Amino acid sequence: MDIFLSNDPQPLESYKIDNSQRILVLAPHPDDFDAIGVSLRYFDGNRNPIYLAVATSGASGVEDSFCSPPTREAKGKLREEEQRASCRYFGLPEENLTFLRLEEDQEGHPLEDKHNLLIIQYFFMKVRPDMVFLPHGNDTNPGHQRIYAMFRQVATGAGYPLVAFLNRDPKTVRMRADVYMAYGRERAAWKRELLRYHQSQHQRNLNQRGHGMDERILRVDRENAASYALDTEYAEVFELEYYGGN
Repeated sequence: MDIFLSNDPQPLESYKIDNSQRILVLAPHPDDFDAIGVSLRYFDGNRNPIYLAVATSGASGVEDSFCSPPTREAKGKLREEEQRASCRYFGLPEENLTFLRLEEDQEGHPLEDKHNLLIIQYFFMKVRPDMVFLPHGNDTNPGHQRIYAMFRQVATGAGYPLVAFLNRDPKTVRMRADVYMAYGRERAAWKRELLRYHQSQHQRNLNQRGHGMDERILRVDRENAASYALDTEYAEVFELEYYGGN
């Protein structure tokens, strides 16, 4: 895939991406896939094979009042079911969704250790993706930081060329925008519906922030479009990193 870094973000659709290119979404938590749903829908329409690996259950993100019994195991199962439901709505084949269930610390963040690194490496080499989508590592969320750090180790040692698409998240601190996927209100309504499958996160955001998770993500996409004066209301943006090639 011939994408060149630029000071100005370029539309994703302007690049001819062969449908043989394999895509891996390395999601630190359930719902990270959905946060870039419009871009992934574009690749799905292009008939690129898409694989989703969810690193952790994200149980710590479920409020006790939302789950009975409020155990870590029950919360983890709940979030995995939410991800399965959203993937069915998206149209991702069930066999292309994998829960890695990495070991976590007491706060529910994935441990950055050899055991988890080997799990990621094994799955990565099984899929052998040409493109990998994941949240940017320059982020206040420890899970995003650690998954990105382990991804870099795996990608550096993979032994073949690939490109990472690092997306902006509500907790991203700073990033370079190289590529964007612009979209309007119709796709925004579809993305809102996709995000709403994560009801535990929607309710937590309502309780803690006064707006749902869908609005939180779409607000970022509105800011993206406004920042680059795009002729559209929303945009998902990515910084590109290349591995194994010039």
